[in-house]
Amino acid sequence: MSKLIAAFLAIVLWPAAAFAQDSDAPPLEVDVIGGQQGNQPVAVPTMAVPRPQETSAGNTVALSRSISEVIASDLRLTGVLTPIGPVGLRGLDFDEVTDPTFDDWRRAGASALVSGFVESRGGDRITVGCYLFDTVTRRELAREGFSVAAQDWRRAAHKCADVVYTRLTGEGAFLDTRIVYVAETGPKNARVKRIAIMDSDGSNHRYLTDGADTVVTPRFSPDGSQLVYMSYKGRRARARVLDLATGQDRLLVPGTAFTFAPRFSPDGRFIVFSMGTFGNSDIYIVPARGGEPRRLTTAPGVDTSPSFSPDGRQIVFESDRSGSQQLYVMNSDGSGERRISFGGGSYASPVWSPRGDLIAFTRIGGGAFRIGVMSASGRGERLLTNSWQDEGPSWAPNGQFVMFHRTRRGSGEASLYAVPVGGGSARLLPTPLGGSDPSWSPLKD
Repeated sequence: MSKLIAAFLAIVLWPAAAFAQDSDAPPLEVDVIGGQQGNQPVAVPTMAVPRPQETSAGNTVALSRSISEVIASDLRLTGVLTPIGPVGLRGLDFDEVTDPTFDDWRRAGASALVSGFVESRGGDRITVGCYLFDTVTRRELAREGFSVAAQDWRRAAHKCADVVYTRLTGEGAFLDTRIVYVAETGPKNARVKRIAIMDSDGSNHRYLTDGADTVVTPRFSPDGSQLVYMSYKGRRARARVLDLATGQDRLLVPGTAFTFAPRFSPDGRFIVFSMGTFGNSDIYIVPARGGEPRRLTTAPGVDTSPSFSPDGRQIVFESDRSGSQQLYVMNSDGSGERRISFGGGSYASPVWSPRGDLIAFTRIGGGAFRIGVMSASGRGERLLTNSWQDEGPSWAPNGQFVMFHRTRRGSGEASLYAVPVGGGSARLLPTPLGGSDPSWSPLKD
């Protein structure tokens, strides 16, 4: 749950201390992930160009250099692959794109090579050939071709990087995605918050709201075409739906009730959210196109931050019904509620992994906010971060990384980070401004 929602609930809804320790919880040992994973060195020389050609995005020679730089940057962000080049490496000749001089790349220290070419096909489109070779066995591991508008050359680079990552790690793609988040400017006590969207590497950044109203918790629809979010004006929190193509923006539920923490179902047909009435907050579900909300929870207190399992059969949420914020799982019709967090302290902002095996959350205790994961049964809890204030997890579409925002002590400035679920250090994600409440998109079409 974001700090804004926490403050709203504390003022409007919560009758008791939100972060009280649950004395009935059994003891639980929690492992903290640390250390670094082994990195595989991958050579990324500048791609070959059959002949220089002009496009609306620049000459193909310059494009080949930029595409190779983006591929290398993407691979570096994975944390499990170490790109070598393109700076410091000789560029590829066109005649060696499919027949590399393997000894050269092995001497450069690479166990794999990203080869390829960039060529204009007329009509202001380019083709990017992407090849991956094992420099030890001298085998071709993958080849893909991407035909895109010249202005979309970054997408071809991201797709090529995804080919390399998936082939070398066996994991799903995640680099050709977008990130939506809350861009923050201004002093700590008067922040301007706007929804912003960008590619996964921070490029193509733009704002979706103007900052007139404070906004939090933007979340993508399963096809990436819409967002749900909460707009906070005065003391009135309202969930809204934004169409990214048309800019059309509407209330999720008409009326004057407090509505917040919205999230789409995996099939995009429904939106689950919280609604507060008469000092109580419960989980509701409503058709994404509009309609009458249906109540799923009825317990006293605050039930919020719902998130569907990837098969749509279950919902995880947070509730203070036990005296402190804890995590619960229920069937998607509201039946079968059961508590799953027993680690002491408080738990918030749960979100189900796209793989269905884990739930990420924010754990609050000892004056710190930390990102963790556990199974849907509550077993195997692990903390992924160890900073002062990390919160608001969001999964990469391959289920291998969790993005979150980290607040700096004192200044209150927030930045976006991503941490590998399997272990390793959190990595700062590039944003032009401070940022919070991130959400990872599905893979682009």
